[in-house]
Amino acid sequence: MAPKKLVGGAAVLLASLMAAYFAFAAGDLSPATLVTDSGRHEIMVELARTPEARQVGLMNRESMPEGQGMLFEFDETRPVSMWMKNTLIPLDMLFLDEGGTVRRIHTNAQPLSLDIIPSGEPVRYVLELNGGASARYGASVGDTLEHDIIPAE
Repeated sequence: MAPKKLVGGAAVLLASLMAAYFAFAAGDLSPATLVTDSGRHEIMVELARTPEARQVGLMNRESMPEGQGMLFEFDETRPVSMWMKNTLIPLDMLFLDEGGTVRRIHTNAQPLSLDIIPSGEPVRYVLELNGGASARYGASVGDTLEHDIIPAE
């Protein structure tokens, strides 16, 4: 009987460790809504609010589920630059002002590229989506992103 309990206990432990790993790897997700001419699109986002989280971003991830993204929040509205160092999947980057309005879109950033991707003007947030997602949502400059961390105007 002891071996069966050990096996069962090991399975529970393994399941717990896997759940903890995936929770850490994907981070906590919260709902955001991208409002475009084609409608309201719910996106589950992982937040990058600290310098450490912003530095790591989506590096070393082999995939990201459709309908998910990462929302970077900067401490102030300012010009920002992104890059794809150690990022394995193509990404669309939506640069947003303090009210969540899209000011610039960079599509299909190339994995592992060291090219700098500038915001082009001061922004407060960057939404990273899978490459091609902004086109599927019909996103364009002037659209808005709604999320709890973005003050409603």
